[in-house]
Amino acid sequence: MPTIDALAERLKTYLDNHHINVVRRAFYYAEQAHEGQYRQSGEPYITHPLAVANLLADLQLDHQCLAAAMLHDVIEDTGIPKDALSSQFGESIAELVDGVSKLTQIEFKSKAEAQAENFQKMTLAMAKDIRVILVKLADRLHNMRTLGPLKPEKRRRIATETLDIYAPIANRLGIHTMCVELEDLGFQAMFPMRAKYIQEAVRKLRGTHYEIIEEIKHKLEGKLKERGLSVRIQGREKHLHSIYQKMKAKRRSFHDIMDVYAFRIITDSVDSCYRTLGVVHGMYKPVPGRFKDYIALPKANGYQSIHTTLFGSHVNIEIQIRTEEMDKVANSGIAAHWVYKSATSDLADNQQMRAQKWVKDLMELRERADDSLEFIEHVKIDLFPDEIYIFTPKGRIMELPGGATPVDFAYAIHTDIGNSTVACRINKHLASLSMPLKSGQTVEIITAPGAKPNPGWLNFVVTGKAKSNIRHYLKQQRQSESRELGRRLLKKNLQAFGKRLDDINEQHKEKVLKHNQASSFDRLLEEIGLGSRMAYIVARQLVSDGEPTESHDMEYREDDNKPSLMVEGADGQVLNLAHCCKPIPGDPIVGVINRGAGLMIHSETCDKIKKFLHDPEHCIHLTWAKNITDEFSVALRVEVERQRGVIAEIASAVTMADGNIEKINVEEQNARLSVVSLIIKVQGRIHLARVMRRLRHLLAVTSISRVKH
Repeated sequence: MPTIDALAERLKTYLDNHHINVVRRAFYYAEQAHEGQYRQSGEPYITHPLAVANLLADLQLDHQCLAAAMLHDVIEDTGIPKDALSSQFGESIAELVDGVSKLTQIEFKSKAEAQAENFQKMTLAMAKDIRVILVKLADRLHNMRTLGPLKPEKRRRIATETLDIYAPIANRLGIHTMCVELEDLGFQAMFPMRAKYIQEAVRKLRGTHYEIIEEIKHKLEGKLKERGLSVRIQGREKHLHSIYQKMKAKRRSFHDIMDVYAFRIITDSVDSCYRTLGVVHGMYKPVPGRFKDYIALPKANGYQSIHTTLFGSHVNIEIQIRTEEMDKVANSGIAAHWVYKSATSDLADNQQMRAQKWVKDLMELRERADDSLEFIEHVKIDLFPDEIYIFTPKGRIMELPGGATPVDFAYAIHTDIGNSTVACRINKHLASLSMPLKSGQTVEIITAPGAKPNPGWLNFVVTGKAKSNIRHYLKQQRQSESRELGRRLLKKNLQAFGKRLDDINEQHKEKVLKHNQASSFDRLLEEIGLGSRMAYIVARQLVSDGEPTESHDMEYREDDNKPSLMVEGADGQVLNLAHCCKPIPGDPIVGVINRGAGLMIHSETCDKIKKFLHDPEHCIHLTWAKNITDEFSVALRVEVERQRGVIAEIASAVTMADGNIEKINVEEQNARLSVVSLIIKVQGRIHLARVMRRLRHLLAVTSISRVKH
């Protein structure tokens, strides 16, 4: 069992006596506070904080972090307030303990909302001081090591939580050693039998592979020494969870995955890494497409190494080449910032900056997300990055997750660039915005001042940043559109009562707002535009002299001389064309208010709205604005005599009349006639008449009609 004296002895390698004494004091304070408390295993509770501190000492973390590890359960389990810790150990340690205590209270229950809410709290704690999550990860790792006495269902719940949340965070922060152990322990708790079989198979295989591994290692050492390179070679073990994941993902057998010999070569400098690569490629032929240079292009979590796979004698050899410092950073990740803080380390600083940027991005996602579920959906994408590296035209490198598109790239550069994207060039050639990018491509984004995000982008973007920004923009746009529509609807209804909006005094507006429980007049207008409130009722409340009510005793004068509401098109989110009757400019139209969805524009002759036609609460008469340039879909039914080339003639006639065919379908009616169903884009009734006239002039056409469902 570890003791405080043994820990203090270990700490002498990198901490001074004053700092070690702070850690000792924290231990004795915690020991006293937890007096009489025991773990499920029956051990005194203090063994847990001491074990957590030992795990953080493995990462060589600072004295404040170690003291917080000793005290991390004091606030929650013993009732000692934060102020008491602050006066004893200082503000920094008290803040760390408080942050970890708040995280300990988080239970990632199976309910998605609870899990999402709690993840938001974790993000806030990380943003304050990222060491909070390091203490929490060590706490979780020791709990995973001591899961034995717990009930099976509780073990599975904690294991699921570990694999879903904590192991990915450890990976994202670059703490490889912790991530691997959390994954393996989580896997063993979730699937004990599968883990047992894989473990047994690995043990058997290790014995048969031992001689081959030693032979390859001896050859590598000899050749590198011959070239004057000072290196350290380690055999690399594959971990249970990663073996299982590869078997599942690649649908390959255990022996296929394990038939690879893995080595790590650790050198003294970056220059030696590349010289070592030259030597190993001279000894064995490299496997095409299996070379990755993470030294020149580090992973998102700061990991650096050269990876290559070689053809050995009937076996594949996987090799990683890195410097001593890269090896420490690969294992310790962000903790390397504190390891190297006594000396200057670009690698560690780089790691710290990456971690801070990630947490900053998390905070931005949190602000933009509508709710916690949307937030965790975005975060989970960013927690499992399979990176690709894309170049800007000026040579800057951007890291993106696999499957990212030019739109993701645009948002990664800047939100405003993403919002105003209209096209892109990939390797100087125009390309689709939805095309998945590949590592090494150069992407140029083309923007336009008035451009705005397309809702369709949500179907193909993969990064959390792109998704949250597109959703945020569309939400803002929807609010703006619904507010404008609400204002127009209210003005029209007030006009029918013989009033204008300017005639209503602020005091009466406030009464109406209070009655409708709306936070502001703009919010009330939004609700009217979305159809959640009736413009007719709000107008009546605004013109009434007394308290606002829902009664129908006001006189409403529908005056035919008053202008109807003007429609300039229907490409927005709260002004929509009905699919049933597909109205186009020139058709007499009415608007039917759909609760929560805005105004649906129907043709006056549409069967679906006959019951609403004379109801001012649900229906409003509309007119088309002049000079509309939008295109509208129209369905046509064309009966033709069956003959060769008739479809080409129809397509040509529509094109000659400046129409655009969206969809065409041919059905055989009998041996002599066929029916052609067309959906075409036109600018209005006059344009449609011109298209239909062209089609009637075709000899094969026997009849033509517009379809209104």
